[in-house]
Amino acid sequence: MAYCPTQSAMPTTPSAPAPVSEPAAPSRLLPLGQWPAPARGALVGVFTDIDDTLTTDGAITPDALAALHALKAAGLHVIPITGRPVGWSEPMARAWPVDAIVAENGSVALVANKIGLKPLPDNNSLLLKLYQQDAATRAANYARMQQVAQRVLREVPGAALARDSAGRETDIAIDHSEFAHLPPAQIAQVVAVMQREGMNATVSSIHINGWFGAHDKLAGARWIARELFGRDLDAEIERWVYVGDSTNDQIMFAHFPHSVGVANIRRFEAQMAHPPRYVTQGERGAGFAHVARAILEPGGAVL
Repeated sequence: MAYCPTQSAMPTTPSAPAPVSEPAAPSRLLPLGQWPAPARGALVGVFTDIDDTLTTDGAITPDALAALHALKAAGLHVIPITGRPVGWSEPMARAWPVDAIVAENGSVALVANKIGLKPLPDNNSLLLKLYQQDAATRAANYARMQQVAQRVLREVPGAALARDSAGRETDIAIDHSEFAHLPPAQIAQVVAVMQREGMNATVSSIHINGWFGAHDKLAGARWIARELFGRDLDAEIERWVYVGDSTNDQIMFAHFPHSVGVANIRRFEAQMAHPPRYVTQGERGAGFAHVARAILEPGGAVL
């Protein structure tokens, strides 16, 4: 029998009260199952982030790739929109079943075309590269951005350019979580340097991106919907969904009434003024696959 002390055996001196834990703030994210079926069934297109939304550990997973195929086979427009560089995006634009990839936070798009557009150099597949800025503006901004990048490297301890920088044409990127690690104070310092130089700056799950110009992910989405399909995104915003995972997706979450975060977004939830409306149970590519299933089977059970 276990020993159980009697009242007289208990200490007579009062003990310090146990610390009281602060209750966690309730989540503002609704489970994906609360996304109304009629809204899911009326969609015409899907915009999605790439890193840590479609990809897991840097690569697209079979279930996420199958989800892209299924969405396209069902007749939906599918457009990844990313802070990654246009050079990095070329293999995906050739291989994935998507209408286009909008890269560098909305400034440039790669469009796979089967009707005979000019191929990119050293590329057997047909791709069209579209820009929001003209060539002279891009050249001037590129020179200015390299100067800002060097300032960041000089002034912020531990700062390093993202390894994909060679493929960038219209922005710069500092690595904070892909191959390097920058603590929050240094991330904030990088953002501050970029902003003092007149740049836009956003923080993704892996990089800090900076650029000159009025474009962003939302402007890029509006632009590509108009350029490719002649569609006014704002006029039919209820018929599109955006899927993302990080703080740099907030402009999309704020604008799209149908916005979904894959489950790994919870690590950023406390930092977000504009979180997504819904959240998946699965993280990264598995979460995107859950979103696709919810869209394609609006009458079925949603994870």
